[in-house]
Amino acid sequence: MTNAVPRIWGDFNNADRHGRVRLNTVGALRDIAAQQLALYDGMRVVLSDSELVADGTIRFSHDEGWVAEVDWSRVVEVGKTTE
Repeated sequence: MTNAVPRIWGDFNNADRHGRVRLNTVGALRDIAAQQLALYDGMRVVLSDSELVADGTIRFSHDEGWVAEVDWSRVVEVGKTTE
């Protein structure tokens, strides 16, 4: 069994009013299915697209379905360092 944190496509422009990234896009659903992930509240993931990457925590929202909370101050541009 692996302890690797799964990587899921995250459309950072698809955030709800609370700033959580919705996981209802084709890319996110594809990655969840391909990795056979069983999402659960509190699950740690890495969200990424072609430009940005961020750590996230999965939450279930009755209004939005599965979302990921991210710390927007820690979203990093791909290829850039935080130093």
